[in-house]
Amino acid sequence: MAAKMLYDSILARSFSKHEQKKLGYGALCSCLLTAFSFCILLKPHLGVPLQVLNLRILTKGSSIKMVMINNGMEINTQELHEVADIVTKKAKPICSLMDRTDFCDIDKNVRIHGESSSVFFASTDMNVISEGKTTWKIKPYARKDDEIAMSKTREWSIKAVKNPQKLPQCTKNHSVPAILFSNGGYAGNHFHDFTDVIIPLFITARKFNGEVQFLITDKESWWVFKYKAILSKLSSYDIISIDKETQIHCFPQAIVGLKRDPNELRINPKKHSYSMKDFKEFLRSSYSLKRAIAIENKGGRGRQKKQKPQLLIVTRSKSRCFTNTVEISKMAKKLGFKVLVVEPDINLKKVAEIVNSCDVMMGVHGAGLTNIVFLPEKAVFIQIVPFGGGDWVSSNFFGEPSKDMNLKYLEYKMSLEESTLIQQYPKEDVVLRDPKTIEKQGWSTFKSIYFDNQNVNLDINRFRPTLLKALELLHQ
Repeated sequence: MAAKMLYDSILARSFSKHEQKKLGYGALCSCLLTAFSFCILLKPHLGVPLQVLNLRILTKGSSIKMVMINNGMEINTQELHEVADIVTKKAKPICSLMDRTDFCDIDKNVRIHGESSSVFFASTDMNVISEGKTTWKIKPYARKDDEIAMSKTREWSIKAVKNPQKLPQCTKNHSVPAILFSNGGYAGNHFHDFTDVIIPLFITARKFNGEVQFLITDKESWWVFKYKAILSKLSSYDIISIDKETQIHCFPQAIVGLKRDPNELRINPKKHSYSMKDFKEFLRSSYSLKRAIAIENKGGRGRQKKQKPQLLIVTRSKSRCFTNTVEISKMAKKLGFKVLVVEPDINLKKVAEIVNSCDVMMGVHGAGLTNIVFLPEKAVFIQIVPFGGGDWVSSNFFGEPSKDMNLKYLEYKMSLEESTLIQQYPKEDVVLRDPKTIEKQGWSTFKSIYFDNQNVNLDINRFRPTLLKALELLHQ
């Protein structure tokens, strides 16, 4: 009797009543299966045929059914699979070390000490730790293959403690999970802010519906201010700058690092629970953007017939600048566009509203084009590729991602005559004659010439058909 009470006590602590019920069924079925297997093995030695065995197990409030027919067995139950899962399920690894990012998902008794960059958790069951590992080193910025970015990111230690009594004592308790991430790396570059932090944060945090606490390492106050609307939409709690915290913050669950797609500015819906369409809808909600779909330039009667599509020309001030913006604007207006010329700044709400109001957006390859995330669906995006190449970068950073956002993509490749490089180098110089040779010298050299020291004098007549194509795409 005492043994039974001890068994019941252990069972009650380890499993819910529902799971206990299923375990009982599983044990009964296992015994029957074992007995039947022995009968099959012994049949040749018995010298007598086995009688047909018909067995039916019915349980109140359960779908479990077992039917044995002749020498075969048919089991028709979903709950038996669930029982097997409970008994044989292997715990997921604490940390996932992936190609572009590392992140740890700890779902038990987590304690975080910011000043020492340490995350502790109790683990009496060492099966949850892959290959017996008890400590991980994580830099929670989602571009781990980039040495420059990671050199600007603080490293954190995640430590499994076998004895819960040896965990540091909590001084600040939280009732919601935590996500610890860095805005170090390339913080301040609009493209990297989105592809390395904002989109990965959306993928990681959205499932919590705001009931999650953000902990930022390498915090820049201006960065938090710039993305305040997005951050507050993902978390209902004030952000904690964790680096200098001397208190021991305790959480029921914590994620260190962020999940991300291997590709830039993209979300693979087959791999994650969301898509870029979901992300764009989230942004519209965050900034209260009015337009979900671009103008359909199909004519019609009255007011709709007079409505003109709006073209946004994204300008730059340091490199890859348009030197003839006025001429481009005049030509676009003659074709029937309303024209806005904007250089995006830190006021992201204002930028989002401007971009969302437009039907066509054009600009030279660069971080400012990241704002295509705010364009309404079916808008036209025109990327101008600098002379000298950069085709792969332009396509993979903006061209292909724009298609996932349900935008209509056009690409315009600059000619040598449209580049200010002809004013900097002799006509026969290898920079003008053979950019592929420069590319072989490495990305740093290539970038310094074709991206950092080149401006654009757009050939109006050559570019005109591209704008006409944009008008045509708005008809479709």
